[in-house]
Amino acid sequence: MSTEFWCLYAAMGLALVHLTAASFSFKAQVGNAYTVGPRDEDLRPKGVAARLDRAQRNFLETFAVFAAAVLMLDALGRSGGWLSVSGAVVYVLGRSLFLPLYAAGVPWLRTLSWNFATAGLAMVMTAIVWAPQQPTSALRIIFLRRDILS
Repeated sequence: MSTEFWCLYAAMGLALVHLTAASFSFKAQVGNAYTVGPRDEDLRPKGVAARLDRAQRNFLETFAVFAAAVLMLDALGRSGGWLSVSGAVVYVLGRSLFLPLYAAGVPWLRTLSWNFATAGLAMVMTAIVWAPQQPTSALRIIFLRRDILS
């Protein structure tokens, strides 16, 4: 498995961490009866729970783009280059720092970690069109077989 796929796997785990942190902090705030009930009152998280909810939504805004970029890298045979590998690692590191910094309410470092992650995402996306082609990947072989058979 390529480094970019390992980073995608790590980002998937980070998505679960975001979901769990936001969910459990809100549950601690409003109580179990509300979270298992019909939620007719439409309560909103406050304080740390609200920051964790916003951090989760922020993560999901970039995660789909990162996942698509990693899949495109593999399908085009462009994974494994310095730009895509370092970009994927930078994305995961930046996003990993973002959650605790946002939860703690640290403004400038939180923004810096977001910029760091976004730069990593831009590196991965750039590698799709700029990196030299690597040996054929498993995903690309599946697409080529499908085209040959049809």
